Amino acid sequence: MQTPPANFYEFGAFQLDPVKRLLRRLDGTPVPLTPRVFDTLLYMVEHHDSVMDKERIMEAVWPDSIVEENNLAQAIWKLRQVFGETPGSHSYIVTVPGRGYRFVAEVNKRNGDMVSRVPLDSTTTPTSIHGPTEADPTADRDQLLSKARHGTGQSDWRIFGAAIAAIIVVGLAVLFFVRYRSLPASVRAPSSPAPADAVSSVPARIAEKSIAVLPFENRSDEKENAYFADGIEDEILTRLSNIADLKVISRTSTRQYQSKPANLREIAKQLGVANILEGSVQKVADQVRVNVQLINVQSDSHLWAETYDRKLTDIFGVESEIAKRIAESLQAKLTGREEQALAVKPTNNPEAYDAYLRGLAFEGRSSLSLDLLPKAIGFYERAVEFDPNFALAWARLSRADAFLYFSSADQTSARRDAAKSALENAQRLQPNSSETLLALGYYQYRVLRDYGAAKTTFVRVSKMLPGSSEVPTALGRVTRREGHWDESIAFYEQALALDPRNVELLTDAAETYGMVRQFPAARKLYDRALDIMPDDPDLMAEKAAMYQAEGNLQEAARLLAKVNAQTPSRTAFGSKITQLTLERNLGEAVRLLQTRQAQFHFASEMERAGFQVLLAFTQRLAGDAAGAKANAEQARNTLEPLYKNQPDNSWFPSFLSVAYATLGEKDSALKEAEHAIMLSPSTRDRVYGPNNEEILALIQTIFGENSRAISTLARLLQTPYSSWLHGPASITPALLRLNPIWDPLRADPAFQKLCEEK
Repeated sequence: MQTPPANFYEFGAFQLDPVKRLLRRLDGTPVPLTPRVFDTLLYMVEHHDSVMDKERIMEAVWPDSIVEENNLAQAIWKLRQVFGETPGSHSYIVTVPGRGYRFVAEVNKRNGDMVSRVPLDSTTTPTSIHGPTEADPTADRDQLLSKARHGTGQSDWRIFGAAIAAIIVVGLAVLFFVRYRSLPASVRAPSSPAPADAVSSVPARIAEKSIAVLPFENRSDEKENAYFADGIEDEILTRLSNIADLKVISRTSTRQYQSKPANLREIAKQLGVANILEGSVQKVADQVRVNVQLINVQSDSHLWAETYDRKLTDIFGVESEIAKRIAESLQAKLTGREEQALAVKPTNNPEAYDAYLRGLAFEGRSSLSLDLLPKAIGFYERAVEFDPNFALAWARLSRADAFLYFSSADQTSARRDAAKSALENAQRLQPNSSETLLALGYYQYRVLRDYGAAKTTFVRVSKMLPGSSEVPTALGRVTRREGHWDESIAFYEQALALDPRNVELLTDAAETYGMVRQFPAARKLYDRALDIMPDDPDLMAEKAAMYQAEGNLQEAARLLAKVNAQTPSRTAFGSKITQLTLERNLGEAVRLLQTRQAQFHFASEMERAGFQVLLAFTQRLAGDAAGAKANAEQARNTLEPLYKNQPDNSWFPSFLSVAYATLGEKDSALKEAEHAIMLSPSTRDRVYGPNNEEILALIQTIFGENSRAISTLARLLQTPYSSWLHGPASITPALLRLNPIWDPLRADPAFQKLCEEK
């Protein structure tokens, strides 16, 4: 008797046979999928008419296992590779933030055998993937600790000297030169998929109720009053961001333009807005003049213009009135809460407000140099001294303290307590204001590392600041720390729609794509950033890191050739050292490091010690055992007392473990590597937690515990994260093949298998 034909599904350019467990294109080309990825696709296709909660999918695909969302996120990313989806353009799978996923392609269930045919509407051929054998999702990462301490593998340090030094050169080049960023971060969680071109370009359709506020011109005789003009502009933007009916471009995207540019139409096109506000501020003693004009760029018409002459004590009334006139001119609807927010007067003390604006100016520049953040803190402290009831200043003070703690520059209990105290003062004065809640969210994120609580807080703020890019950026960062990679990307897309020319935001989103190994998508975002800042060495270096991760050293070298070896940029210099090491040109790496040590000004003892660790391993590789030992000893002597003062900072045990390994002290090296994992485990921080496992793999390799190192690397290859050893991207098979870091493992078939993965 003949077997009846099996049913199959057809969608887009694909056919799916659930009986044969086969996915193929309409032209008959099979698409290899791992079992779990296939099960994920089948479940989504069978339930394409509904939003699928992540928990439902995981229960269906992993019915007998306890798994994490990271496993599901990886399956989704692999499917998106198969479907050829590009950043922000999802024709098959869309993310529903806070819920899960929806399969949006039209699905037809057919009977009979699958027939090869070419779709009439097919214009592209999605790239297929060859999935590696799946790692056990239930594997317990904490077993690393016990296994590492009780290994039997032994190795004479001298046998591995040269190769291991290369390991550290690459790893520490990135780890030491990691760049701290402080970016604004805000918007409501998207309830529907982001616009298809939210990441790849500015949306083509321009909303009539959209506005960009260009930098206000400082017309004061005292040029140092520029901070005041910037502050007035920023306060007007903040008030406009409260209005849900307006699309308001963030200041970080507009500050690159002149106060009165010649080509407003081109600027509006770049920013994706229909209207532009220009202005100027003149401050003389306690007198302030503010000139503003609102221009509809599409019709080239002036909608409104006004000059305000006020005393400094009345400046808040001017800011409120300007925001209201803009809303009226653009016919934006205001709720009662929004009208109240526009009329808020944060302080009656002009000295306090002046100090606050100076603090904002320094905080805004701290993304360029972390050294400026303490100056911002000083001005915020002065503001609350003038007016102890200045809740807004207390909130900004808490945020600045929290970031300084978060950046590892000052992870002392005193800094943590300062952030908490300032937050409590803001909560006492204005517990439900958007700025107080933002400060709470950042305290939960940056100090407590309670990402779930931070997410809840930021979602609440998103309803209060619907027009600000800060909240979706914060949500993008928090959700990726939780390992919710797809949701994180969706939030970044929302932020970029409101802040399309924010280089820091573009870079942050690009790094996120690098973490999930979507390197072409990452490079597109770096290209957008380079269009804005074409000569920025950090951008070229980070784009080069994406090529390095793919094994394309030629393209990486082409980019890095544009970077001066004497650049003050830590990121760019570190990438050049990494490139030289991957090319096995370590003599040149030694020369550059020694030159930099003689010429570079180190901002802190921590920074100097990190450099000494890097140099020590490079010298050992070059055969200078005495020089390597001397630098490692100096680094240890510097790091140990700093570590005692900041015992919760995982940066210190990570570096100390490498210093101890340089000195051949196995027990101490393993102990500190394990302690770093305990301080910042990957289960607590999906972005940077796996770095500590990477360091452990390095130490295991140094002392001949090869099987354990390979086991750790196998797990890391399946994990999205930001690698300290290989730049902002995650570790890849190409890096395992190229990097002298892992030369001691090359004879092992298990390691060779890792290098062969696609």
